[in-house]
Amino acid sequence: MRPSSPLTGSITVDGSKNAALPLLAAAAALHRPVHLSNVPSNTDVETMLTLLQQAGWHTAHPVSNPHATVILPSDKPQPGPDSEIAARIRASYYLVPALLGAYGRARLPWPGGCRIGERGMEQHFKVYERFGDRATADDHGYLVEATAGGTGTVSLILPFRSRGASIAALLRAVVAGRPLRLGHPNLSPEVISVVEALQVAGWESRVGESVLTLSPPTSVSTETIAWAVPGDKVEAGTLACAVAATGGDARIHGVRGDDVAPLVSALNWLGVPAEVEGDALTVRAHDAEPTGQPLQAIASLSPGGLDADFEPPLMALALGLPGTHLFADTINPGRHGNLLPQLARLGAEIHELSPTECRLTGPQRLTGAGVEATDIRTGSALLIAGLTARGVTTLGGLEQLRRGHADLPTKLFALGADICEVTP
Repeated sequence: MRPSSPLTGSITVDGSKNAALPLLAAAAALHRPVHLSNVPSNTDVETMLTLLQQAGWHTAHPVSNPHATVILPSDKPQPGPDSEIAARIRASYYLVPALLGAYGRARLPWPGGCRIGERGMEQHFKVYERFGDRATADDHGYLVEATAGGTGTVSLILPFRSRGASIAALLRAVVAGRPLRLGHPNLSPEVISVVEALQVAGWESRVGESVLTLSPPTSVSTETIAWAVPGDKVEAGTLACAVAATGGDARIHGVRGDDVAPLVSALNWLGVPAEVEGDALTVRAHDAEPTGQPLQAIASLSPGGLDADFEPPLMALALGLPGTHLFADTINPGRHGNLLPQLARLGAEIHELSPTECRLTGPQRLTGAGVEATDIRTGSALLIAGLTARGVTTLGGLEQLRRGHADLPTKLFALGADICEVTP
């Protein structure tokens, strides 16, 4: 890629990978037919579909809608998910409740996916233990076994707002058919998408910052239900930062306003006009008047906090804007170790305050070089940085980028980026 003229035009984001994966697991946990639309075609989603098939569920793409998937319940025992394939993604742990419901046990490898820090399962195991399950672990993975089913409400309080543990609790309650009272829940859009999907299936819920409750439907149905994957907020945020970095004007469709509100606030704080109307995020960087105000982009699990996946694209954008900016991500403690050395190859000067916190002062001039997408978000941030760097930037590791985005470079090209893929 080369330095880009201002990105302009209109583009629509794909469905969210981070929302699609737990929704696929929720469909399996319900044990009834589910029609899921707006399913993205990235490799992590394809891996999840493969794991479902290996565990006995039937999946199919309707000919009339290639972005939809139908998930049908398991009807006969299967060997189960292949450990080598399951280890490719983090979200394999979402399958535990469905496997417990179908087979009474779930044997899976430790979570894989992006190498951005420890993928602890301790809170997941505590969730299952509250339901009476037994969890054991070794160097290769973990085993969860269901015991005699209990009755009554399951109550637990999470020590921190873990997205994975919150979804595990919701899906385990579905499989057990028991009410759930979850304290200190994660209320990210991905968790809310699961709650809303279960409401469509007849489950009642109340969502508050302190407590989330879930109650079974009064009657059991086997009819097909329809869900939709929400638009990818992270893809929308990445495209918005690319438009802002190049001084462009664009409308990014298919995203919910609440999902990108923290990023929109950050853009406006930096002096880049941005707003959401309906399902469209509009960025008018041509009219930007950089404020020079210091941005504090600190990843948070709190309701309304900055999603950790917004931090890398904001960092790439801030390199070109005046001010001294602070970035922190303790949620994914290995992410800065991936991203900062790659940005340094482009000439970025970033002061590392700790393994999870850094500071930079802009504007900086970057120079094209060969860089590597060591994980999904590092790859997307490097795309933004490469659009502003002098000379040619070559990005390797596109297979990492495609785990989360089927065609992010193509979307940038559609907005006018000087970018092309070189095949070996």
